[in-house]
Formats: sequence, C-alpha cells, structure tokens
Amino acid sequence: MAAITNTYTRFDAKGVREDLSNVIYQISPEETPFMSNIGRENVSNTFFEWQTDDLAAASTTNAQIEGDDITSFTAVTATVRLGNYTQISRKDVIIAGTLEAVDKAGRRSELSYQMAKKSAEIKRDMCSTMLANQAATAGSTSAARKTAGLLAFLKTNTNEGTGGGDPSYTTIPDAARTDATTTNLRSFSEALLKDVIQKVWTEGGSPTIVMAGPVNKQNLSKMAGIASSRFNINGGAKPATLIGAADIYVSDFGNVSIVPNRFQRERDVFVLDPEYASVAYLRPFQTVELAKTGDAEKRMLLCEWGLKIKNEKAHGAVYDLNSTIQT
Repeated sequence: MAAITNTYTRFDAKGVREDLSNVIYQISPEETPFMSNIGRENVSNTFFEWQTDDLAAASTTNAQIEGDDITSFTAVTATVRLGNYTQISRKDVIIAGTLEAVDKAGRRSELSYQMAKKSAEIKRDMCSTMLANQAATAGSTSAARKTAGLLAFLKTNTNEGTGGGDPSYTTIPDAARTDATTTNLRSFSEALLKDVIQKVWTEGGSPTIVMAGPVNKQNLSKMAGIASSRFNINGGAKPATLIGAADIYVSDFGNVSIVPNRFQRERDVFVLDPEYASVAYLRPFQTVELAKTGDAEKRMLLCEWGLKIKNEKAHGAVYDLNSTIQT
C-alpha cells in the first residue's frame, strides 16, 4: 500500500529534532591493577635512590665457650644502594573556542571531557610501562629519560624458558631482561607457579598477588589444585562455590589473590608483594595551560614519575609463556 496523495510525512518535514543521547558510551578499560595495588611516594630528583640489606644466613654453629673473648670481628656488610630514573609522561589537547561554546550532547565542556580522557590514557600508559621490559635510561638533550620497569629489576625469584635470561645489574637496572624466542615459549602450569611462590617465600617475601594477562588468568582458573583447595573463607560448614574461575590461590605459603591485568605481556605472570613497590612522583598529575596564540584553548597534562622496587627479592615472575588457553 502507499500513502494517500499529499500526505505530509517525516521525509518532507523540516526542523525535526534529532534524537541524540546525552550520554557518551565508551568501554575502553581504565583499570590499572598494578599501579592501583602498590604504594605512592614523592621524590625530589630525576634520579632517586634507596637502600636494601640482608641478614646473615642462619647458622647452626653459633655456640660459644663460656667466658670466651672476641679476638676477631666479623666484617660488616654494607647496604646495597639502588636507583631509578623518573620519566615524563604527557598528553595534550587543543579545542577551538567555537566548539567549547556550542551546545553539545553528552558533555557540557569539550575541554573538560577531553582532559578526563587524557588522564585515563596516561594512567594506562604508566601501568603498561611499569610491567614492560624497559631498562632505566638516564636520557639526554636528544633522548627522553626512561624509568626501569619491573622486569628490569627481577633477577632472583624467576622461572624462565630456554634462552631466557635475568638482567644483570648492581645499582641501576639499566639492562632489560632477555626474552626467550617464540619457539621456546611454554605453557603455564601450576608447577611453575609453585616454584616461584616458594622462591619468594624462601627469600623472605610474603606475596599476596599473582598478576596475569587474560589468557593465563583463565589458565590459572583451570589449575587442578585450585578447585580442591577452595574453602569457605567465612569459616562456615557450607563449602564455597567455584564458578568457572578462581580469585584466590591457596599456596603452601599463604593465600594469594589472582588479579587479571590487561596492560601486561601475556608471556609474563608476576608474583607480587605490593608493600615492596611504589610509584615515585617527582611531579604528580598536573594540568598546564599553554600560551593562547589563536582562537583555541590549549592544555597539557603531564606527570613525572618513576617505579621504585624496594627489594626485588619480595617479588617473582614466571616468564616465557605462550598465549594458548589450555583445555
């Protein structure tokens, strides 16, 4: 059938108001689990330092003769001085005056909306960098300073594939670790996880988090020991329900939370004690209003920061894993 002649329809009319939702929908992930779980502190220089120390090995021969005098003193071991650099992370935006003035759907101020986006983007960049295989770089007038990521620090409690190698440093983690080639990548297993948790505990650490990418988070949930180790945390007689995933792994050395992270490499799984890591800020997040040279508003959002791993022996990692979901 057809409309009667001269029926005035939507196709002929002018001035029909658009129906544009006043909400902007975006699902880009903003969670930064590593950065959110560790501490924060302020530093006063682009190169910041701290010290670590160890107790002497436990002895089974420390028995002395009654009334004996000390004629030879044990040498004192100096503390180890470590350091890292800060790096500058920034985002910029320029918004025309007209765009800021007109009525917009979903946001009153385009400038404020874009600056909020840039803030979330910098945090994602920071979290990715902290878990990247990045070495410390002093920088120069032609090269940016770079802060060492977690992988450049860890060298004691690791388990790596054939060809993989831990970084070698004394005071500054200025060399990245050596990744195994793709042909030597391995499947993630409970045995590998147990090995690293035991190493951390033996060194004196008390890990509370296992952090993995999306694939190995699923592989963690399928480990045989997880389902059989689930219990009612509230202490009741009713058994806990396991619904296709695991958020707590009950190890021989304590419970650890399993935390998925979109911003780390799939080939790495980290065993962490968050008390021994922090973000060091030389300049916390700040908005800088840039010089106005035309009919536009210019802003720069920046943060100058570095990663501080207070003692790398408090953490561990399983390296060189493939991206296969195990059946």
